[in-house]
Amino acid sequence: MKVKEKMIGGVAMTQNLTYTRCGDYLIPDIRLSYVSDKPLGKYGRMRRAYLEQNNPMLLDDLILTETLFPHLWKIDEIAHCRMERLTEELLERNPAPDKATQQLAWVQHMNMLKAQAEEIIVAELIYS
Repeated sequence: MKVKEKMIGGVAMTQNLTYTRCGDYLIPDIRLSYVSDKPLGKYGRMRRAYLEQNNPMLLDDLILTETLFPHLWKIDEIAHCRMERLTEELLERNPAPDKATQQLAWVQHMNMLKAQAEEIIVAELIYS
């Protein structure tokens, strides 16, 4: 079956859909126009979870317009770049102890800077 006509408000709407017969059922051949193997990073997954919980209408709109994954990849890329930049800025403002003599203090300091930068990124990009 190729063409299906539907009446909407007195106007005949024509849809060019092809169907595949599966037993007694006709299943429409619907394909995504954009497909990629690119994995979704940490911040992209966080953004998707946030949208699922707090803004399902925006999530549905992004899914229906096939812009969800490009949006999530963009958020992930921006978050990673911002994370590097913020960590460097925080390190300039708060210098780390000497790594050669105080290894544990250096690791603790760097983890603290990373946590601060991530907190800023999550508030700015993920939960906005």
